[in-house]
Amino acid sequence: MKKFYRVFAVLPFLGAVALSTNININSLQAAPTEYIIDPEHFSIGFLVDHIGYAKILGMFLEAEGTFNFDEENLSLSNLSVEIYTMSVFTNHKKRDNHLRGPDFLNAREFPKMTFSGTSVERTGDRTGKINGFLTLLGKSLSLSLDFTWNKSAVYPFGHRKHTLGVSARGSFQRSAYDMNYAVGNGWVGDNVELIVEFEAYRQE
Repeated sequence: MKKFYRVFAVLPFLGAVALSTNININSLQAAPTEYIIDPEHFSIGFLVDHIGYAKILGMFLEAEGTFNFDEENLSLSNLSVEIYTMSVFTNHKKRDNHLRGPDFLNAREFPKMTFSGTSVERTGDRTGKINGFLTLLGKSLSLSLDFTWNKSAVYPFGHRKHTLGVSARGSFQRSAYDMNYAVGNGWVGDNVELIVEFEAYRQE
């Protein structure tokens, strides 16, 4: 009985501490959960200017990734994405082979490009900015992606796991990675616009 009274007496103190420091006790118990990006619902696209006429739309058909995410606080950590450079696709065989070669992705020497998230800035209830590093052609440079958390719910079929969907956008200069082919004469744009869409399911 004495133990019960001692515990009961401590509860108001904990509540006062939580209020005075503006901490939600429930949030202290929450922890980021590991998510696996579903490779069947993972789209990585890019747009690059072509001689000023139009932009070429391409994709990487093979990629994988994992991250930790706390839905309550919109906090993301340990984001790691691997993209297989040989899987580049622009719906033009000769161009795709050129992109895989040493003028661009040099896929034989560098079979993967990676993105590692280091921090997240919250910009709204369901939006934010992911800061990290893109490693391409053996060089790692900072890259930020603006993202929107679209939806989170139990998947209605298949694995039926808790699943979230995200849209992200960003850009980088390929010349910063020493990918300089046709930059000087303006035939191929230097700026690469990234389009990322994915679904990820919670590891249970």
